[in-house]
Amino acid sequence: MHAVDIIIKVREHQELTTEEIQFFVHGIADGSIPDYQISAWAMAVLLNGLTSRETTDLTLAMAYSGEILDLTPYVKLAVDKHSTGGVGDKVTLVVEPTVAACGLPVAKISGRGLGFSGGTLDKLESIPGYRTDLSQEEFLTQLKSIGIVLTGQTGSLAPADGKLYALRDVTGTVPSIPLVAASVMGKKIAAGAQAIVLDVKVGNGAFMTNMEDARELSKLMVEIGCLIGRRVTALLSDMNQPLGCAVGNALEVKEALEALHGNGPKDLVAHCLTVAAHMLLLGSKAASLEEGKRMAKEAIQSGRAFEMFRKLVIAQGGDVSYVDHPEKLALAVHIEEVLAEQGGYIAEFHARTVGEVSVEMGAGRAKKGDVIDYSVGLLIHKKVGDRVEAGDLLFTIHARDAVSAQDAKRKVLAGIKLSKEPVQPLPLFYGVIE
Repeated sequence: MHAVDIIIKVREHQELTTEEIQFFVHGIADGSIPDYQISAWAMAVLLNGLTSRETTDLTLAMAYSGEILDLTPYVKLAVDKHSTGGVGDKVTLVVEPTVAACGLPVAKISGRGLGFSGGTLDKLESIPGYRTDLSQEEFLTQLKSIGIVLTGQTGSLAPADGKLYALRDVTGTVPSIPLVAASVMGKKIAAGAQAIVLDVKVGNGAFMTNMEDARELSKLMVEIGCLIGRRVTALLSDMNQPLGCAVGNALEVKEALEALHGNGPKDLVAHCLTVAAHMLLLGSKAASLEEGKRMAKEAIQSGRAFEMFRKLVIAQGGDVSYVDHPEKLALAVHIEEVLAEQGGYIAEFHARTVGEVSVEMGAGRAKKGDVIDYSVGLLIHKKVGDRVEAGDLLFTIHARDAVSAQDAKRKVLAGIKLSKEPVQPLPLFYGVIE
């Protein structure tokens, strides 16, 4: 069996056998298939797709390319939440400690930024010392001791996905439905969580830009979950504008901490309470979504959610003084406010444009191995539907220098559209697939 033959089969719309998929994934994991062939295969999959059977085989091959965690000796039931990626999506940083504070253990393996979307690990690493490379033993011990763990993939957990994930980020192959499904569900199977809530983003700031693709991806992931005996719920959520205000690593950590104190942006808080409620319902901690929202809200208002985040940071080696004093987090050298030149209603605040600009400023990676600048990013002060007057603050740029800021200003302004007539606010969610 040869990698090039498998690439050609996908290119020619021919269905791969289970054995061919297992061979290719094994080659990714052990390094016998080089990056250029993996990238060619990923592009062929993006362009021509895979069948449901091929995608399920790929998911299982990804999961079983390494060790599979069994969490049952450590916790009765653990829940996980995964987002398919968006702009300003710091939901994990709020939801995971909130759910854990409600007594439901959370076991999560997160990823880094993909394309124009930010990554949870990159955000957490803006807290000095925070470790994202826990060993399997450390993962399980921490889950048992404090009920929450949030780390990256180790060499032993879904190693094939870890390598493919990094290549997809820099080869334009992120939006492939089979590759997204296999990546997400492969990690979830390997990490051992019995209940999983999927936050599937749809819109111009998501990899699934239309509802049809988002529903297809959601149904596929739920079906895969059912096949392997996991409880899975998928939420279809809007990503046509940034979620919350902050876009950029340290800026998003600061905003997440505000939300954990009950002071975050309204859309972010409402989104987080809904996701947390679904997790609590799926994990049998709440009897209804309404009860789940009440539990999550109380965990935040009482301070238990924030305290759980502190425990998480301390357990994984982070300097908790940056959590207690967020002003210590990295701050950009050049900060510039951008004002509206005319009045009207915000008809569009193009999320993808904001995400791409943030990456160009240094908050993400243009190529594999790029170093992240934790300080840079944007603060978005208006939402679709808001009324603005000339002179109102639209967004704030946190940049390395004035040149970078001017480029960001020009591009972000091009992604903002005003209307003379009132515009309806965008919904947070479009539906649920169970």
